[in-house]
Amino acid sequence: MKTIFRIAKTELRVLFYSPIAWFLLVAFFIQCGIAYFLQLKGYAGMQEMGGEQLRYMDHLTIKIFSSQMSVFDNVMQKLYLYIPLLTMGLISRETSSGTIKLLYSSPIKVRDIVLGKYLAMLIYSLLMVAAMSVFIVAGMWQIKSLDSGIMLSAVLGLFLLLCTYAAIGLFMSSLTTYQVVAAVCTFVMIGILSFVGTMWQSIDFVRDLTYFLSIQGRTQKMLFGLISSKDVLYFLVIIFMFIGFTYFKLKSGMESRPFMVKAMRYVIVVVIGLAVGYVSSRPAFTTYTDTTVHQEQTLTPNAQRIIKELGDEPLEVITYNNALSRYSWLGVPEQRNRLLDNWDLYTRFKPGISFRFVQYYAEPLDNPQFPFSKMYPGKTVKEAAEQTIRGMGMKVSAFKTPEEIKKIIDLEPELNRFVMQLKYKGRSTFLRVFDDQMVWPGETEVSAAFKRLLQAKLPKILFVTGDLERDIHKVGAREYMTITNTKPFRYSLINQGFDSDTISLGSRDIPEGITALVLTDPKTALSAAAQAKLEQYIDKGGNLLIAGEPGKQTVLNPILQKLGVQMMEGVVAQPSKDLTPDIVLPQLTPLAVSLSADVAKTVKDSLKVAMPGVTGLTYSGSSFTIEPLLITDTQKSWLRKTSLVLDSAQVVYDAAAGDERKALPVMISMTRKVNGKEQRIIVAGDADFMSNSNLNRFDVETANFPFITALFSWLDYKQFPIDTHRPESEDNRVKVSLDDVDLLKIVYLWVMPGIMIAFGAILLIRRKRK
Repeated sequence: MKTIFRIAKTELRVLFYSPIAWFLLVAFFIQCGIAYFLQLKGYAGMQEMGGEQLRYMDHLTIKIFSSQMSVFDNVMQKLYLYIPLLTMGLISRETSSGTIKLLYSSPIKVRDIVLGKYLAMLIYSLLMVAAMSVFIVAGMWQIKSLDSGIMLSAVLGLFLLLCTYAAIGLFMSSLTTYQVVAAVCTFVMIGILSFVGTMWQSIDFVRDLTYFLSIQGRTQKMLFGLISSKDVLYFLVIIFMFIGFTYFKLKSGMESRPFMVKAMRYVIVVVIGLAVGYVSSRPAFTTYTDTTVHQEQTLTPNAQRIIKELGDEPLEVITYNNALSRYSWLGVPEQRNRLLDNWDLYTRFKPGISFRFVQYYAEPLDNPQFPFSKMYPGKTVKEAAEQTIRGMGMKVSAFKTPEEIKKIIDLEPELNRFVMQLKYKGRSTFLRVFDDQMVWPGETEVSAAFKRLLQAKLPKILFVTGDLERDIHKVGAREYMTITNTKPFRYSLINQGFDSDTISLGSRDIPEGITALVLTDPKTALSAAAQAKLEQYIDKGGNLLIAGEPGKQTVLNPILQKLGVQMMEGVVAQPSKDLTPDIVLPQLTPLAVSLSADVAKTVKDSLKVAMPGVTGLTYSGSSFTIEPLLITDTQKSWLRKTSLVLDSAQVVYDAAAGDERKALPVMISMTRKVNGKEQRIIVAGDADFMSNSNLNRFDVETANFPFITALFSWLDYKQFPIDTHRPESEDNRVKVSLDDVDLLKIVYLWVMPGIMIAFGAILLIRRKRK
């Protein structure tokens, strides 16, 4: 060990007695500073602007240091420019000057030479990490509640990447006597390791090996606070391989051995490295450490509990990929490892999940605006598929025909989209991708799918039909398809764990065991038989949601009367500068806010539930405990007894016409104990709050989606959706102003680098004099 340290010490002297080490260290420090203050200034400006900008002030540790275009991302993308310049002379300098022969003839072992020079690079890497740490320490003072766990994980990723580049540079320096050639070879090798993960991805076993060898994105999880054994071992394996290569390269210069013997040494190192790397990357052998303050890189406790309930029983995920669908790129072999990376959160807790991939082609049914006939005019499905698959660089024979896939599974109800089928103990459910920026299902959707596999009785909501009620299968403005059955929409109930269907009370009895019954805006009075079934359902303790519309009180009031509730005559008016006076934005009561964390967040963000055309509710003499959920604002709205004409003159309060200005409950919750359980009923004076047009409005940002989901969750006793809420980030403000940032930039980007340059210059001048 003493010899190794002496060699490292000598190598560091050579480095720091030349301008290159100082120049690179100062350049690296300035680069870190520019990246840091660019981010800090941006968020300081947003904070000073206030208002809407403050909504984006959260998770500042990640946004400033770890996300795309952040400090670490900016620095790590340019590390390859530094290391080759440092390592290019480690051994090539010895071989070109002839001093390597003196080393060979000395009692120093080759192992000591290699490890000593590499140790010098590790120490220099630590200096670069120290340079970066200056801005991490600054962040602790300048950013509120900086997540130090994320910083420790990110620094580890930076150090491992530096060590890996150093090992590569050390080997390349041993291959040539020319330092410039060694630097270029290091650039090339880093480039190869960055892109090898995209090569031969259509061959299963080779795909796993090349993907393992890829250095691209290996520090990504560490930057966000998750340290996994497979990522750490990847760096250690690559370091081991290149140090091993260097050792055998120098060893071969001291001895005369057959070429095959020398080649086998390298092969053995590669085989050992790949074997260790491949095994360590398997989910069953991977361990994780989440360093974030709120464990944000780990599944929430609810999701973990559901996975734990799955036990050791096999869970299979079958991916069906339609070559003609808009998300076909997700299922091609080249993307398969990235697809599996999305499952890391879950294989961490259930390593036994198996995956199977099925390729097929069929007419996509999810885009009525651009139907197949318009996208591929004059072509059959087979012709269009052959054209597309050839463009993907794949063979048509690898894809099942529409007839073949139909024999396996009918995917038309899934609109022939990219979809995953989960199978567990004879049960199955679908997990979908969505038409939004995230695309991939989140923790809430995946957890809901897992829980559906565990339950023999699935949550089912039945919507009453037969009297022109709202339809859950239509896309019209007044209908309910968006919130219930739109499969490409993430927040639709079907993707949150619920099954939705219709029932005609005139021809069917209400089945036992449903989650809730929904009666919304019937245009004609229910028949005596239908009303009797509804009353019987209520008497047995069934959960219910009833929503009516102003002007149709006579249809629902006879039903509501048995509950002790009535819809008031008239309509609530709420004139505003931007919206029509029929759109009411009532206040959420504390009970409504408590329904879910998402609803509470919308209240914090000052969002309201939009109710286009609503009337108030009255209640008395009921056997239920009744509490308001939504109440009108007396300062902005009133109950108008005359009709509300939207295209007339300005709507004003008219007490003489019978208008009433008072706080009116427009949605209430009703509870009571029946047959040993709590019966839950919701009554609303508006049915449009769940309509397609209201949920897709652009004139005002509303809280309708989380509120509606919370209502159905309450009716289901909060079994679905799965609560994956996390605590809000505490690093949501910076402690400096824009003027402070400008002053700090002078200190960090001019004064401190100037001190480093002056110290280096003095050291070099004194060395030259000696």
